Amino acid sequence: MDIQLQKQITKLKNQHNTIILAHNYQLPIIQDIADYTGDSLELAKKATALDADNIIFCGVNFMAESAKILNPHKNIILPDRTARCPMAAMVDPPLLIELKKEHPTAQVVCYINTTAEVKALSDICCTSANGIKVVKSLNTNKIIFVPDQNLGKYFQRFTNKEIILWPGYCATHHRITVENIQYLKKSYPNAEVLVHPECRPEVIDIADYVQSTNGMLNHVKRSANTDFIIGTEKEHCYRLKTDNPTKRFYPIQSAICPNMKKITLEKVLKSLTTLEPQIKLTPRIIRQAIRPLTRMMDIKRGD
Repeated sequence: MDIQLQKQITKLKNQHNTIILAHNYQLPIIQDIADYTGDSLELAKKATALDADNIIFCGVNFMAESAKILNPHKNIILPDRTARCPMAAMVDPPLLIELKKEHPTAQVVCYINTTAEVKALSDICCTSANGIKVVKSLNTNKIIFVPDQNLGKYFQRFTNKEIILWPGYCATHHRITVENIQYLKKSYPNAEVLVHPECRPEVIDIADYVQSTNGMLNHVKRSANTDFIIGTEKEHCYRLKTDNPTKRFYPIQSAICPNMKKITLEKVLKSLTTLEPQIKLTPRIIRQAIRPLTRMMDIKRGD
């Protein structure tokens, strides 16, 4: 069944001049049919460089929105409208406007894991890879950071600037505990512990390395070690194994993003057939949101 679906997807993809992009957290079968896999910013930038009329974005809503902001004249298609990031939804734009009024000298740094509307209210965007560089680059000593308090606390370790934290978090990374890491470490004592900076502070404290998903990929390729405990969404181990077949990866089994799993082969095929559902953003939102995104891209990644 899957083989037949894959053949139909390949055929329609060629007919419609369509490229499939898949985030590192997607199901293995979705990663396998993608033309490119990567993190959210990497894929949004890839969409800009590709000569394609239609782009199927296998991820969650903010990722497809970022691709649309950077590629307003391309059709960006998210196979399931309900594949939304709960953390991105934790930022209420009217409340953010009020917080900006309370701190008029602060600049707003928004994580790329935010909606287009929140990006439009921000001064600059960041990723988990370049966030520290972004914070240090700003000519202000007060920063409002949205939405991930764990990531904001991680950035705070590297600067004396005041970071006002929004009370949001990634449920998938917040679910990873010290006990999870210690349990795997007992079975694999020689494994390096790599965790995402969206994890809780106490998890970051016991990690060997704290890295974005791309940072993990780069680290593993360079490392002489063969065993790795991976503290991020479990499907990233599939991408790591694909790129490093001789090495071993041990996921936190409970680290699952259910919204990422909403993208299926059947839904990708339907999107290729109908070229829907497309991401629609107003010209005003695109105009305002592209500024913090492009400002961010002028700052090199940290991984």
